[in-house]
Amino acid sequence: MDETIKPLRIPPQMSVYADKHKVFHLLQVFPVSLLVIDQPKDPISYLINLLQRNSGWVLEGIPQTQLQALSLQQVGIIPEHVVMLEAPDDVLLERRQGKLVDPITGDVYHKTFIWPVEDTVAMRLEEVRVSQKGLTSAYQHVLKIINSDQPHTDVYQQVLAFVRTRRCPRTPRILLLGPPGSGKKHQARLLSEKYRMVDGTLTHTDTHNLDVPRSIVIVPDSLVLQVLEERLGRVDCSCRGWILHGFPSDLQQAKSLQESQHQPNRVFLLDLTDDVCLERITLRATDPVSGETFHSLVRPAPSSEVQDRLKTRPEDSTNTATHTLRQYRMNITLFPDVVYIDADQDPHSVFGALESRLTTD
Repeated sequence: MDETIKPLRIPPQMSVYADKHKVFHLLQVFPVSLLVIDQPKDPISYLINLLQRNSGWVLEGIPQTQLQALSLQQVGIIPEHVVMLEAPDDVLLERRQGKLVDPITGDVYHKTFIWPVEDTVAMRLEEVRVSQKGLTSAYQHVLKIINSDQPHTDVYQQVLAFVRTRRCPRTPRILLLGPPGSGKKHQARLLSEKYRMVDGTLTHTDTHNLDVPRSIVIVPDSLVLQVLEERLGRVDCSCRGWILHGFPSDLQQAKSLQESQHQPNRVFLLDLTDDVCLERITLRATDPVSGETFHSLVRPAPSSEVQDRLKTRPEDSTNTATHTLRQYRMNITLFPDVVYIDADQDPHSVFGALESRLTTD
């Protein structure tokens, strides 16, 4: 067979090498597009000088229209991050009416009081809203809209987190850790649906096809890793990335994963106290008829009939859950570079925290 007609794929170890030595980050520091725009006579010296630049720039108040944005792009002024602060019109009008300026220091202060609506200000706001559509279109790939109707410190932290992100070409290989009851499965599903990553739960079903004697209750790590490497080595995982949860569960599995060709480049931990975990786990039960899961505090059964037939899984008993948590706390020290996410909040907020750290340095 002609070797040139075979389907060629980049080996998994290449991605691991590129992440380890920050190859992708170097490519982002001096984008090739600048070479096309500036067309330097000595490209190597040009890139070296570009690498030595430590300062950037911030534009405020310009561009205000799509035409201005296109004009800036034509002369090579292309921002890496665009932040648009947005707030309701009534909030903006109230801020303007209460603005006070110290003529000596130039400091701006504000007081809130009852004010008449000014038609001129309302018209200006309408013009801004129209212009924003064009700016959103011009910078759609680097734009983030942030709600400015909140404390300045919160706005600053959100802007800072955004400008620290990088438009990362690398395929995400996410390891999602957390104690039982922290919501790993739910968050993995949300991330996989939005970013089209392969959900690691697919690997669990593959273990049922292993040629293991029925007398063996626990599948050996070697066979689990064999299935895991085979699944993560498929084309969809290589192209779209993957998110793995429920594995590894002990020291040996963690070492085996780090020594494999499929090392994660992002490790998140959904942090939760033992008391909250036990409350989430031990108070839940499943309806064997409908298959739905209920919780005596958060989502109680709709009727006494359903309540009477609810079944609790053996692993959700207090003794088993306590033992599982104890083992988890012992193994969590194996991951020193983990990013902690507060899981003691609503699922939407947890997802937002995960998403904000997905591309942050």
